[in-house]
Amino acid sequence: MAEETNTSGGGGTGMAFIIGALVVVVAVIAYFVFAGGVTQKKRVDINVSAPQVEAPKVPDAPKPAG
Repeated sequence: MAEETNTSGGGGTGMAFIIGALVVVVAVIAYFVFAGGVTQKKRVDINVSAPQVEAPKVPDAPKPAG
């Protein structure tokens, strides 16, 4: 008698999708790591100028009696 083989698989479809997604993620990470990714030269110039404030003068201590 001939042996019958069941070739109606399809269980590897999910695994192929996961492996394909991982390959895409690794490719995107490699692009950002090796090509520098999105590079924008930003110049931040912060200048904080506060007005000069003087403390009020402290009155003289009272003179001792005597």
